[in-house]
Amino acid sequence: MSSETTAAQPTVTVLDYGSGNVRSAVRALERAGAAVTLSAKADDVLNADGLVVPGVGAFGSVMDELKNVDALRMIGRRVAGGRAVLGICVGMQVLFDASVEHGNHREGMGEWPGTVELLPADVVPHMGWNTIKAPEGSKLFEGVENERFYFVHSYGVQKWDFEVLQPKMRPPMVTWSEHGAPFIAAVENGPLCATQFHPEKSGDAGARLLRNWVASLRPAAPAPATAPAAG
Repeated sequence: MSSETTAAQPTVTVLDYGSGNVRSAVRALERAGAAVTLSAKADDVLNADGLVVPGVGAFGSVMDELKNVDALRMIGRRVAGGRAVLGICVGMQVLFDASVEHGNHREGMGEWPGTVELLPADVVPHMGWNTIKAPEGSKLFEGVENERFYFVHSYGVQKWDFEVLQPKMRPPMVTWSEHGAPFIAAVENGPLCATQFHPEKSGDAGARLLRNWVASLRPAAPAPATAPAAG
């Protein structure tokens, strides 16, 4: 790979805070065109073009591990500064207000309204491929609106009640899926995006979604020079 091509790659940090299964996310993001670093160092987390927050296991444990590496503050700084963040699985759930997993109430980051609750399905966990219903105009799901994605979870956010506080504020785009009841499968909210499913395990559809996200990190192309008007 030439130095010119390398320099043009968006940089992505995958947050290394103790969550399992991060290597597959690193490889998938590299295939999507990013220069990827696995790290929890502040410089890497704050200065990358994009930050990916993976998550497997229990909501409370993930919150504790994020606090241990000061990730909650760093994620908050990125979001406040309009810097891209992508949460995956429990990395999405912790962005909501709270969880009642296993009957224990735990506070989340509160970026979005909603409580993570047990899916009311005959069989949990919800494990395997499922369809999604993406909103019109979704950039994250462009080209894969009708594809299936791979889920592994027993809990999810089943209600969305987002109040637009400013007239010019664009409400988040919410993608839904269903297992026993509708639940939120993804959110696109300016620089902050997240998926309940695992794009790194979702084959070609997940690869396209990650390419869409990585492509959004690239700086806008300079406007073409305007030719001088004829005299």
